[in-house]
Amino acid sequence: MNSANNIKVAGFGGQGVMMFGQILAYSATKEELFGLWFPSYGPETRGGTANCSVIVSNKQINSPVFKNADHLIAFNAPSLEKFRRNLASDGLILYNSSLIKEKIEECDQLCVGVPINDIALELGNVKVANMVMMGAYLELTNLFGDVTIHAIIKKILGEKKAHLVDLNKQALAAGKDFVKKLGVQYA
Repeated sequence: MNSANNIKVAGFGGQGVMMFGQILAYSATKEELFGLWFPSYGPETRGGTANCSVIVSNKQINSPVFKNADHLIAFNAPSLEKFRRNLASDGLILYNSSLIKEKIEECDQLCVGVPINDIALELGNVKVANMVMMGAYLELTNLFGDVTIHAIIKKILGEKKAHLVDLNKQALAAGKDFVKKLGVQYA
């Protein structure tokens, strides 16, 4: 792992953006790394772009603010447009090609589209689209292994939603499989 990964996760409210970020930050602490999750609320929660910043580092994190992200995970077109200009030149853009149909022009970074909504619907529940994206992201970055992610998902879902753990694991696997079939590599 690089000394730090600055990750921007963005989309509409209800797409699981905040849960995505929390899982990454909690996974960092489980792996005895430093993890920080910084949600952005305010007027954006009223129909605009909701986002969070996540830092995963092997060194202490002194600030939740970063200028350029290393990775952008965009769940919708407004999020992609808003945050793609603040991305490191060797960064990664992972986007929801179920909602972002147009080809990304002028992309200096690795840009990978994953039809997360379509894959989640095939699994029977569009609400696991964020876990499809998580699987694709982890396949590309190798940031955390399945054991860690599965444990954190189980913890976040808790007893009330324990019946959804297996579906979320299936969604993770589906996202990973999609990227494997693309044959794209980043890490």
